Amino acid sequence: MSELSNLCDVIIFGGHGDLAFRKLMPALYHLCNDGYLNHSSRILSTTRASITQEEHIALVKVKLQEFLALGQFDETKFETFKERLQVVTLDLGKEESYSELNTLLGEHPDRDRISYLSTSPDFFGAICKALSGWNLITPQSRVVLEKPIGRDLDSSRAINVEVLKYFEESQVYRIDHYLGKDTVQNIMALRFSNRIFMPLWDASNIDHVQITVAEAVGVEGRWGYYDDYGAMRDMIQNHLMQLLCLIAMEPPCSLEADSVRDEKVKVLRSLRPMSAADIQLKTVRAQYTKGSSNGEIVPGYKEGEGVEHSNTETYAAIRVDIDNWRWNGVPFYLRSGKRMRSRNSEIVIHFKSIPYSIFANKGSCISENKLVISLQPKESIELKLMNKIPGLSEQMRLQQVDLELNSPMNEERKPEAYERLMLDVIRSNPTLFMRLDEVEAAWKWADIILQGWHENIIPMKSYQAGTDGPTAAVELIARDSRSWHDE
Repeated sequence: MSELSNLCDVIIFGGHGDLAFRKLMPALYHLCNDGYLNHSSRILSTTRASITQEEHIALVKVKLQEFLALGQFDETKFETFKERLQVVTLDLGKEESYSELNTLLGEHPDRDRISYLSTSPDFFGAICKALSGWNLITPQSRVVLEKPIGRDLDSSRAINVEVLKYFEESQVYRIDHYLGKDTVQNIMALRFSNRIFMPLWDASNIDHVQITVAEAVGVEGRWGYYDDYGAMRDMIQNHLMQLLCLIAMEPPCSLEADSVRDEKVKVLRSLRPMSAADIQLKTVRAQYTKGSSNGEIVPGYKEGEGVEHSNTETYAAIRVDIDNWRWNGVPFYLRSGKRMRSRNSEIVIHFKSIPYSIFANKGSCISENKLVISLQPKESIELKLMNKIPGLSEQMRLQQVDLELNSPMNEERKPEAYERLMLDVIRSNPTLFMRLDEVEAAWKWADIILQGWHENIIPMKSYQAGTDGPTAAVELIARDSRSWHDE
């Protein structure tokens, strides 16, 4: 559907960085080609290096050819797209270097302006200050903040306080790309538009919930960044917490942004804080060692540059409890790690077993019902049910079958997460972005665990690269007489 009213200038700070070329530029390329971006909109990429307009366009073309899916780059479409591209040379930390950007934006002073801060959080405050100093922030301006926003509650607050000196909270879009995935958004449609699930979505019917984000890749080339964060800060505190909120939240009164985010905040404030004993029993941290991935020998984490004595986890598993009426007694098991056996992100809702079986072998052949929401490597939703095995056997035999709940593909190409999120920023729709109180509530809960790990309440475990993680994670869930979905 064409939306040529979406006229704006998109300024990508850190415009020649990995995120800009890998995700942002392909997203804008598709939005342009699909008619969601006004033909007069401009995409301004900032870079510290001196580069000509022709060199910039040539570089964008090469990167699009590299990062777009096979067959998606089109020479004719790029000729149209390149008319939107402009490069601006500036030093992020030097306000006086923003003069060229000031001149370009001054050509269209009434146009919506989207500043995408695809930089280290260390620059967020300086960029916002410079924009304000040059009077480049208008009531129609928005600013997009990439994670991680800080390493803990205090540093997160410091960054947000600095940004909010210059932008109103309603203008700030804190991005979590997982929320842009169609299947993640479909969680709300599944929960709140289907009567069949509504009475089942509570502690009376759900035994437990598992949320897994496993990555097959390691940290090669990113040790400097990753060693400051680790699995807890990089993945669990934001991505997995947001997924937990969508599963656990109460029905919002509408799809208005603040109505949805109000319910997510209630979940985060209901998370049971961890005691020292809880940290020992309910959390696991580990680092990967040398192993095999995709048939190749890969180094361990501590073999990286400058991290020989690192105490940063590349894997974390945690049992989370929510203290409210709906979820009392239902554990949520979260886990995320690098250099796992395969790339896999999923949410698994485990329903309680039937109270009594009339079938053979006292019901030992009956598996519990599960709702499996897969996010990657492919997006799908499957409901696992028991069904009779066809045949003339004397005893009725059962097998588990999958009921696929996936929508038919009505579009030639499935939009990527960043396309949805970029379009929502252009439309001024903050529903899928994190509000300040959400960020702070998540950090408040996570900081207790991080402090416990810093004090070495539990020792660092290890797991071989290319495996499913440490045995301690298996033991964590086994203490509750449960097992991970992939076992």
